Amino acid sequence: MSGKIIALRPDSTSVVFLRRNLTLKFSQLTVTETQLASFTSVPYVMPRFVLLLSLLLLLPGCRNKPLMTIMRGDMNMRGDMKMDGEMNMRGDMKMSGDMSTTMRTDNTASRLASVSVYGGTQGSSGRVCVVDVDGLLVNKNMSGLGSMGENPVALFREKLDAIAADPTIRAVVLRINSSGGGVTASDMMSRDLEQIIKSKNIPIVACVMEAGTGGAYYLAVGADRVIAQPTALVGGIGVIMNVYNLEDMMGQFGIAAIPVKVGDRIDMGSPLRTMEESERAAMKGLANQFHQRFTQRVNQNRKLAEKAEVFDGRVVTGIEAKEMGLIDEVGYLDDAIASAQSMAGLPADTGIVMLRRNNDRAFTTFDVTPNTPTMSSILPLKVPGLDRASLPTFLYLWQPEPTNQ
Repeated sequence: MSGKIIALRPDSTSVVFLRRNLTLKFSQLTVTETQLASFTSVPYVMPRFVLLLSLLLLLPGCRNKPLMTIMRGDMNMRGDMKMDGEMNMRGDMKMSGDMSTTMRTDNTASRLASVSVYGGTQGSSGRVCVVDVDGLLVNKNMSGLGSMGENPVALFREKLDAIAADPTIRAVVLRINSSGGGVTASDMMSRDLEQIIKSKNIPIVACVMEAGTGGAYYLAVGADRVIAQPTALVGGIGVIMNVYNLEDMMGQFGIAAIPVKVGDRIDMGSPLRTMEESERAAMKGLANQFHQRFTQRVNQNRKLAEKAEVFDGRVVTGIEAKEMGLIDEVGYLDDAIASAQSMAGLPADTGIVMLRRNNDRAFTTFDVTPNTPTMSSILPLKVPGLDRASLPTFLYLWQPEPTNQ
């Protein structure tokens, strides 16, 4: 179907399209085109506006031949409408009868399903699943313009549940591209990975793409084998908590914080006042505990107790990471997939799948779910400290620039 909008009158409620040779039937309602006509304006109503949006969405391909539609009066639409197969429309188009439409505001995204990327067929005896772990790892919905609004922790758990329920998946490759995230979120995801390893008993290979630092490395070391690209950044075994002092800035605008509190340290770490040395020591003590937990996990899986320099939070390239024992091999995603196939005893032409919803494509193993908002608020500004409440307190995160998160 092809066509285009040729007129939209802002001074009236008439909506004019032009299209020739078009016939469309909705159940008992027949729509046929007539020649371009004019009519008197009618009072503006919301259903007319909704129908205009529906037409714009349903007829995006109307480019070559013009389309004319004249809308007047009240319109109601009931029931479901489905269109399968090819559709050819010719002839005149007229609209008569009542039409109304109901718009759902709930989340209609499907559950995750296996999408075949390379080789293999649905239901084959053995497949490798590539699980993508991208962006900031926090236990909250990443809502905002340009984002699907997924919760990284919940999405990871859902993918592992789908793998556990699919007997055809014989190996997993974690495709990691993340600078880390919250301490608790990283720990939750790592525990879920351990559970799938115990219950499914299948090989897990982690592949670090551009970055596998902080909480992302915390997750990666739980795999049976860790591979990183030569230019990847690996490590970041450290803890950070971003605390800002906005007291002077607020004073410039005549704003003063007047908290009513019980417990002298209940607002410890607040950006509204200067942190006392005793409070700073207390916060450092918490960070030390989380750092100790990180180092214990790394030593449990990588045996790096004698290399104290790797635990100071530094990041290194994939090549250096191999020399320091942080990873097992320098390679690419294809190498990680081949390693997983070999560990699972699968042939080289084994099918590769990814887990996706019906509104999220996966044509190659590099496809990324759009889950990072381009703008998370109305104002396109990110000032350190102002969005403090939107992040976890302590982070396993390599963070050269706090406003990038």
